[in-house]
Amino acid sequence: MERAQAIEDLRHAGYWVAFESGGLFNMAKASDRSQLANLGESDTAESEVKSERVARAALERAQEGRANGAVAYGWRRQYEYDARGQVCGFHDVEDPVQAGVVRDIVQRLLSGASLIGITADLNDRGAPAPRAGMRLKRRAVGQNADGSLWNKTSVKKLALRPANVGLRVHQGVEYKAARPALITDEQYAQLRNLFAERADVRELPGARKHLLTWGEVATCGPCGAVFRVAPRGNAKRGRKQPTYICDASGCVGRNEEALDRYVGRVVVGVLSRPEAADVFRGDDSAALAALDRAEGLKARQEAAADDYADGVITREQLRRITAKLAKQITEASGEARRLRPTFDLDAFDGLVGPRAGEAWEALAVPQKRRVLDGLGLRLKVYPVARRGPGYESTIALQWARTDS
Repeated sequence: MERAQAIEDLRHAGYWVAFESGGLFNMAKASDRSQLANLGESDTAESEVKSERVARAALERAQEGRANGAVAYGWRRQYEYDARGQVCGFHDVEDPVQAGVVRDIVQRLLSGASLIGITADLNDRGAPAPRAGMRLKRRAVGQNADGSLWNKTSVKKLALRPANVGLRVHQGVEYKAARPALITDEQYAQLRNLFAERADVRELPGARKHLLTWGEVATCGPCGAVFRVAPRGNAKRGRKQPTYICDASGCVGRNEEALDRYVGRVVVGVLSRPEAADVFRGDDSAALAALDRAEGLKARQEAAADDYADGVITREQLRRITAKLAKQITEASGEARRLRPTFDLDAFDGLVGPRAGEAWEALAVPQKRRVLDGLGLRLKVYPVARRGPGYESTIALQWARTDS
């Protein structure tokens, strides 16, 4: 329609059309207008055929798991040569230094470290950044001209890449990549769940300064409100102390240091037990069921390929079957990752066992909060009269993931 309208406008204007490569058309003559329209149709058809060919080649690369474009951070490219010494292909292998950086970032995030803290440490020790050596026309906040500095956005993107677990994504569909994975499926699932939880509650781990504020871990016994911290006490008898206070009406108040110390004793008591590791593992039966469903869909996809090879179905039928099953496989695999336990015990060295107390004290506040969430600890704190009973009688403990 646009081409026809343009030709009609040129006719009314009495223009001539000339091509640089040759050809002169008088828009007042019907024959010239017809030739120009046919040339336009031919060019459009050629462009569409080329576009389909490029899209088909891109899909084939994705289905084969081959990389598209430059080598990704964490791997290095090894080229393959034919008998004449010419490049005939390539494959990506793990880069020990860059892969180590990726694994370190993932493990530290799972242990509760903040993006800002990890970014600062990477820059301080001069770890190679993903875009080092490039001249960047557009730079993110905190990035320099040659790309040698990390910023928190690049750290987050690097950690959450599907490529880290050996996946290749094309138009929203996941395919198994030809390059090796850098982290486990469990770590990837835990990481995605971790950032999803942060988005839901709008909480940044680096911003958490208090162990029991704002969340489900500790709530006011009488009204169920969350806690905040404020200075309380008699200034005449000494300086005011940081105190957990019911955010709704202030009906409960507890000294922050004392309540944190009590919670620490409870947690260390649980973590010192030999069976404590089972608490963090959780029930992954639902995740395994989703994984089995994904494997079943992959088997159907392979069966369809065999049917095409045997002439049972056409190429178009194979394409439709493959595309439909690929989306279902992506959904099932995503569900399996989402349902995996969200706590990575390996990120907390020595947390379970005889060194539990020492390990707990060494953790930062955000990391301790991750442990409380992993244990499913819930506290309801009730008022206590002056010189009244201790913590044990005025705090109700509940464990969401264990009967302890």
